[in-house]
Amino acid sequence: MTLRVELVAPEGEIWSGNARMVIAKTLEGDLGVLTGHSPVLGILAEGSLIHILDPEGHDGADGQEVMAAVSSGFLAVADDRVSILSRQAQLGSRVDVPAVQAELNAALEAGGPAGAGDQETPEVRYSRALLRAAVGERA
Repeated sequence: MTLRVELVAPEGEIWSGNARMVIAKTLEGDLGVLTGHSPVLGILAEGSLIHILDPEGHDGADGQEVMAAVSSGFLAVADDRVSILSRQAQLGSRVDVPAVQAELNAALEAGGPAGAGDQETPEVRYSRALLRAAVGERA
C-alpha cells in the first residue's frame, strides 16, 4: 500500500506522487506517516525538511527519497493522502546551492545571528533548510 502525497506552494504543485512514508517536522515534533495513519493536521516547523520515502519514480530520486525544504505551512493526513501546503517549498534536487549559500551569507552578514536558534529570521531558516535538502539528495 502507498500514500498519495502532494506538496504545494502558492506558485503551484512542487511534487506529487505515491510513496511508502512521509516524515515532516511539525511544531509538536517529527511526524512519520504510513498507510492507515489516523487523520491529523499539523503546523510545519519554520525552515524544516519533508522526507518522502520510497517514491514511485519521480524527479530522479531512484525510488529512495525525495527531500524538500519548506517554510511555514501545514500538513494534513486523511484516507492515505498527505497534503503539504507551504508558503515556500523547493525540492532538494532543484536547489542552486551556490546561490542559496550566497543569500544565506549575505543575510548573516547583514546582522542575522551567526548561530542557530530561535532568533534566526524565517528567511535564514528557510535558506538553511534548502541547503540541508540539497545535501541530503546529493548524498
